[in-house]
Amino acid sequence: MTPLGKRIAGLIEALGPISVSEYMALCLSDPDYGYYTTRQPFGRNGDFTTAPEISQMFGELVGVWLAAAWQALGRPADAMVVEIGPGRGTLMKDIARTVARIAPALRASASFHLVETSPRLRDVQATTLADSGSFAWHADIVELPDRPLFIVGNELFDALPVHQYVRTAKGWRERVVGLDDDDTLRFYAGAGSTELSLLPRDAETAPEGAVVEISPARAALMHKIADRIAARSGAGLFIDYGYAKPAVGDTLQALLKHAYDDPLAHPGEADLTAHVDFAALAQAARQTGLDAHLLTQGEFLLGMGLLERAGQLGAAADEAARERLSREVERLAGPQAMGNLFKVLAVLPAGGRVEPFPG
Repeated sequence: MTPLGKRIAGLIEALGPISVSEYMALCLSDPDYGYYTTRQPFGRNGDFTTAPEISQMFGELVGVWLAAAWQALGRPADAMVVEIGPGRGTLMKDIARTVARIAPALRASASFHLVETSPRLRDVQATTLADSGSFAWHADIVELPDRPLFIVGNELFDALPVHQYVRTAKGWRERVVGLDDDDTLRFYAGAGSTELSLLPRDAETAPEGAVVEISPARAALMHKIADRIAARSGAGLFIDYGYAKPAVGDTLQALLKHAYDDPLAHPGEADLTAHVDFAALAQAARQTGLDAHLLTQGEFLLGMGLLERAGQLGAAADEAARERLSREVERLAGPQAMGNLFKVLAVLPAGGRVEPFPG
């Protein structure tokens, strides 16, 4: 058992089983052994590779969209460009470079910020961005200045904890993590019943053994972001993997060295995520008065000119580079790769319109 696994087992022994949400939070954010507080998970030497690490084109097109949103909303002179959950800083580096090229007035007038809780990752980001201009770091969005907010989050919400509920012969019970007779971590159905009204509509007809997931943490974060945009204007772009409508199913998964792992096997040493319910995020944004629009990642990138950008980069490249660009396009936008599984949610002031999202 990992050091964090031993700590969690001791907690369960003393206080009883913990929710899946509590387990995720401990695994990812424990100050001594948490995955994101102690590791550099990104890239070939980590446990997974995100879209900005696959190709510069991803960050460039996100930068184009943020610049277009800034222009569509009246070019506010005191804007902030913010990335929340910025990984190694690769996406922000590509955004800053692109904005400087296509919207120099935005690069000159806006301040650029990163919201990051991990001191280790902040150091990595600072190294990545060393030659890209001036940036400020914050632990929470509440620390950001009170200015128009243009914010992006890539693979952010999938790492926020979810509560899981399982249907039993006696009704819906919250799924918990406890210890078996060998003191090994195991999933169980909790003792208390759960109100059906708290669960997605599909839960009404779900069979015994079915699992549903809800995430108050994700909704709360979206509310915080949307409240700031509603108050001072701006736009948000959020890219993650998940489903467009609420669904029934256990999506909790662990990744270790680019391979799937048992979520209970290596606490603190494997990444834990769950699919994002984009309908819930959109609802949270709309509750603050914003508009919310959803596309697949493939639709978004192709609509932003992915093929054209690949053609530009390939025009002066050799055959090997053109083949690499073709593979990157397929991986980012292909329906059998990231194109359909990943979604892109745009949140804008009511009536705001920025291509390729519909008005």
